[in-house]
Amino acid sequence: MDFAGKDKATYVKETFNSIAGRYDLMNSLMSLGMDKRWRRLAVQEVGAKPGMHMLDVCCGTGQLSMELGRVVGHEGSVTGLDFSQKMLEVAEKSLVQASNVGSVRFLHGNAMELPFQDNSFDGVTVGWGLRNLPDLQRGLREMIRTVKPGGKVVSLDMAKPSLIGFKQAYWLYFDKLVPFMGKVWARKASAYQYLHDSAREFPAQEELVRIFTECGLEEAHYNNLAGGVVAIVSGTKPRDL
Repeated sequence: MDFAGKDKATYVKETFNSIAGRYDLMNSLMSLGMDKRWRRLAVQEVGAKPGMHMLDVCCGTGQLSMELGRVVGHEGSVTGLDFSQKMLEVAEKSLVQASNVGSVRFLHGNAMELPFQDNSFDGVTVGWGLRNLPDLQRGLREMIRTVKPGGKVVSLDMAKPSLIGFKQAYWLYFDKLVPFMGKVWARKASAYQYLHDSAREFPAQEELVRIFTECGLEEAHYNNLAGGVVAIVSGTKPRDL
C-alpha cells in the first residue's frame, strides 16, 4: 500500500481528517444503510448493559460510541477515543444533536498507547479501526489490557466474503465504485482508494479470530454480516488475568 512517503499513522490521520465531514454519509451510501444495524449488533455482542462503562477505540465520528451510550444510559459511561481531531469534531456535533444518548465523552488519543489504567472498562469496541492501526497486535493488546477480566473486545470491520460469484461481484464493486463514490461525494478519491486497499490487506475474519486468540482472548469467534462483506469478531478476556 502506498502511503505517499509517510508512515501509516500519519497517512491515516491525514486521510480521515480530510473526509471527516462526509464520512457518515459515505458509510451510509456504501453500506446501503446497513451500517446502523451492524453497529447495533456489535453493541449486543460486547454485552453492553445499563450502568456499564465502555470504551470505543478508533471511534471516528462517534456513531458506535453513541449507540453504546443509548444502551448503558446515564448510569453508565462511554469513552470514545480517536487520533483524528476532525473526526472528533464531527462526533461532538453529532452528540449535541443526538437523542436518548447516555453519558458519552470523546477524547483525542492514540490507540497504540491507551491513556487508561488496566481493567478499567466492562467492554471495548472498535469499529472499522483495527485495519488502520500501524501494529494490529499491539493495538489489540492495549484494548485487552484496559478491559476487565471477563469483558469482551469486539471488532466490527470489513471482511472477506467466500461465496463464489458474490465474492467476485463484491470486489468489483469495491475496486471500481467505491473510489468513484469517494471522488463524487467526498471529493477525495484517494481516501476511498485507501479504504479499498486497507480492506484488501486486512486479515480475513478467520485469521482475525486466530490473532485474537494469540493475543490472549478466549472464546474468540466471528459472525458474518451481509454475506461476509463485514464481520463482527470478538473474544473474552480471561478472568484470571
